[in-house]
Amino acid sequence: MRPVSHYTVTPAPSIMVRVPSATIESTQPGRSRSVHGEEMSIAEPNSTAALHTGAILFDGLIVSKWSPKIFDEMGLGGLTAANCTCSVWENFKQTMDNIAQWKRWFREHDQRILQVRSVDDIHLAKRQNKTGIILGFQNTSAFEDNIGYVQLFKELGVRIVQLTYNTQNMVGAGCYESRDGGLSDWGREVLWEMNRVGILCDLSHVGSQTSADAVRESKVPVVYSHCLPLALKSHKRNKSDQELKAVADKGGLIGVTMFPPFLKNGPNSTIADYIEAIDYVVNVVGEDHVGIGTDFTEDYDDEFFRWITHDKGNARELTKFGEIQNPEGIRRLRDYPNLTQAMNRAGWSSAKIENILGLNWLALLREVWK
Repeated sequence: MRPVSHYTVTPAPSIMVRVPSATIESTQPGRSRSVHGEEMSIAEPNSTAALHTGAILFDGLIVSKWSPKIFDEMGLGGLTAANCTCSVWENFKQTMDNIAQWKRWFREHDQRILQVRSVDDIHLAKRQNKTGIILGFQNTSAFEDNIGYVQLFKELGVRIVQLTYNTQNMVGAGCYESRDGGLSDWGREVLWEMNRVGILCDLSHVGSQTSADAVRESKVPVVYSHCLPLALKSHKRNKSDQELKAVADKGGLIGVTMFPPFLKNGPNSTIADYIEAIDYVVNVVGEDHVGIGTDFTEDYDDEFFRWITHDKGNARELTKFGEIQNPEGIRRLRDYPNLTQAMNRAGWSSAKIENILGLNWLALLREVWK
């Protein structure tokens, strides 16, 4: 994500966007779900393709280079909704500029995307064969030192906010900060205000002590929207089993990422490595507390990765990612159907696939956004 001046808006390619799908909430054989007040039962098993088409597919974090091309890619992948980053290092004004651009996109591309303010909007996106966009922050820098900005951004449609991005801010410490002093008093005020207005707290890039404090202080569940287990690869961005359990025990959710520097095989990873990581987290915290959070960075170049790996975008280098190549089989947003296929190939039940593709996320969002 960038200040709005860095956006490149390209003409929409002439391609077909998403095949119309059923409006049911579940494709599981014999499983009844309430749909618009009516009970519907699926009597026969569906193919993997039908399962993917019928499922709610929710991605906990995408930070691609936003453009009509990306909106089409989302549609081709069958993506129902996603947490879409609109602020990383930006301050209040720069973030407002980014949101203003999103408002234009919502108006100009309303056949492909819609803004999500509630879980009902996610179901609306599914029915209308659009992709629901949840505006999300990967930092609290846009709040600056004004607690009133929390509610202001909520009213503009921001629904998910990460407390810190990699380093220290007024709220607490990020995962690359050399000393993590935990959640500040100001940070507690910001967190409680997010709880009050209904903004979900994300801890993916947050330091260990600050995260532990946030889990304890939050009045509602919190999430790691995009992370991987430390047990499979030692990296400062990955989370220990204890940290994963702490979030789940509070009723929260872990969105498992496929970002290659954090996977055990790096740029040589495949979609099977991603499935392995998801299953590992499921075994640690339970199926009901796991979703996906790919961290797709589609269409960005080296300049973007330099920006996100330097403190505040322009100071000390925090980490070196090396080659950025998504796992074989899920290189682009349009490849989401391959993920459902890989889950099926791994022997997952249709219930487990549906839960992790999206239903777990929706249950958590409904609880926090209420």
